[in-house]
Amino acid sequence: MQKSATQSFLELTAQQDFLGEIRAYLAEHFAAPPLAFVHSYGCQQSVYDGERYKGLLALMGYGFTDDPKNASLILYNTCAVRENAEQRVFGNVGALKGLKKKNPELVIGLAGCMTEQPHVAEKLKMSYPYVDLVMGANAFGRLPELLYRVLIGKKRSIRRDPSDDLTLYEDVPVIHECDFKAFVPITYGCDNFCSYCIVPYVRGRERSRRPEDVLAEVRGLVEKGCKEITLLGQNVNSYGKGLEPPIHFAELLRRVNDLPGEFKIRFMTSHPKDCTHELIDAIAECNKVAKHLHLPVQSGSDRILKAMNRHYEIGQYRELIAYAREKVPGITLTSDIIVGFPGETREDFEETLRLIQDVRYHALFTFIYSLRSGTAAEHLPDPIPAEEKSRWFRELLDAQGAIGGELLKDYVGKTIIVLAESYAPETGLLSCRSDGNLIVETEGREDMVGQFIKVTVTEAMNWALRAKTAE
Repeated sequence: MQKSATQSFLELTAQQDFLGEIRAYLAEHFAAPPLAFVHSYGCQQSVYDGERYKGLLALMGYGFTDDPKNASLILYNTCAVRENAEQRVFGNVGALKGLKKKNPELVIGLAGCMTEQPHVAEKLKMSYPYVDLVMGANAFGRLPELLYRVLIGKKRSIRRDPSDDLTLYEDVPVIHECDFKAFVPITYGCDNFCSYCIVPYVRGRERSRRPEDVLAEVRGLVEKGCKEITLLGQNVNSYGKGLEPPIHFAELLRRVNDLPGEFKIRFMTSHPKDCTHELIDAIAECNKVAKHLHLPVQSGSDRILKAMNRHYEIGQYRELIAYAREKVPGITLTSDIIVGFPGETREDFEETLRLIQDVRYHALFTFIYSLRSGTAAEHLPDPIPAEEKSRWFRELLDAQGAIGGELLKDYVGKTIIVLAESYAPETGLLSCRSDGNLIVETEGREDMVGQFIKVTVTEAMNWALRAKTAE
């Protein structure tokens, strides 16, 4: 297995030189710090990457704006998981043509997974001449150099970084979108090669951060008042590959749990083939780890799971669910389901329906299969019409909606601890999240946002719980 190198970004002399040159250029050409608009599409990892881009841009002398019309630099951090995400990016980039015409000095850049695909990079190069900068998901450490080429070198910088650049950059400034919740990646890339997924091709092979680096980042966030940490990885359960001394995800979870402070730990995504009893034991025993398990099954049919290259069978999956419910009473369970995978039959779909009726998930994240160019599934026969897949999809949503609604009723009358996440002044309601990742609405005040509060559930709605502050 190819190992990655760990590199402190602050020790990259060449990049620090480029960063200093840009800072001097901006100070000379702008009376006030120019503003950057940074927007991330897709998963939590993409959001974190966008926060790192903002950290680097701040070092270069940029401020930030939520309105692209006010920006001197626009950076879209893209996603490649689904086709509609790509189309949305192309649409938004197309809308920037007018801004560029009004302000030729505006820098427009794209980064992230979508740009790692050769056909996307070529399309941007040929059809969007007003895009100045294109960089791949693994080119993070070269942002100062690439931006230097555009700002000072006055050249377009359109390149696609190969996904075998596995360098892990530490000591990178991060501007988090939220003061009390944060994502912390523990792995990058993926070795699973599920037949429907483009991630291993655009993110590269899997590599794990050193535990001391993860712990240092979490410790720093908690010391600043962060109340919820979500550990991220395409497959957190395989954390530790290639690290010396050896360490597994359950052990990392215990070490994070042992850090001082009042905070909650979540993690995603958890691949069933690497989910172990040891991990479930850690969830049960660690007081700061949320009693919630997101375990994507994708399909209830062994035949389809094999075609998906998932490397587990439904019997194994059911055993993990049973063990989790035995060891962690009251645990909430969620999952991902793909409907209409190439070759899926009505019989296969009905096996998925039986699974969700037996497991009784609190919530599902459901998708109709989206073809991704370059994946193994691209060439599989797919005879089922789109209209039929849509009918199956609605059937799945209806079944899960009934189950989820029934499970929420079990919380009425219970007193639970929730984290207040936002406040709506027009209604006076706080939107909160429970330990089990359930949405809870309760009356409160704006100054309670970011705090743990105790509430008593009074009502179960179709999608959330209503509660009152407990005495």
